[in-house]
Amino acid sequence: YRGAQAIVIVFDVNDVGSLEHTRQWLADALKENDPSNVILFLVGSKKDLSTPAQYSLMEKDALKVAQEMQAEYWAVSSLTGENVRDFFFRVAALTFESSVVAELERGSNTRRIGDTVRISSKESDLYLSMPRKKPKCCQ
Repeated sequence: YRGAQAIVIVFDVNDVGSLEHTRQWLADALKENDPSNVILFLVGSKKDLSTPAQYSLMEKDALKVAQEMQAEYWAVSSLTGENVRDFFFRVAALTFESSVVAELERGSNTRRIGDTVRISSKESDLYLSMPRKKPKCCQ
């Protein structure tokens, strides 16, 4: 868990007991991470195995737990693929955005959007910034 950018807690939407365990799983994960520095997701899996009425009841409880955790709630089905791709895109987008913001806040005040970043093999100038060149045609 240490150093995680995102924590994904997964439970079975057909098993109330697994939803109850999510609080403990989150507590375990947060022992190794600062809650203010991670993005939390509560994911209900096996949605395809429940009827709409059963899922509706479980969803109410899951949304309540997600709100307590301050987590985004997603319901997915690995069998049908429902929401799986969208969920992983969401995790990727939020963690990428978080990384970019953290990099900009880490003393990158000399860099601006549009600057070129050169990556070299020397660790000391790994993030050497160069100003963007103006086009010669539009001066």
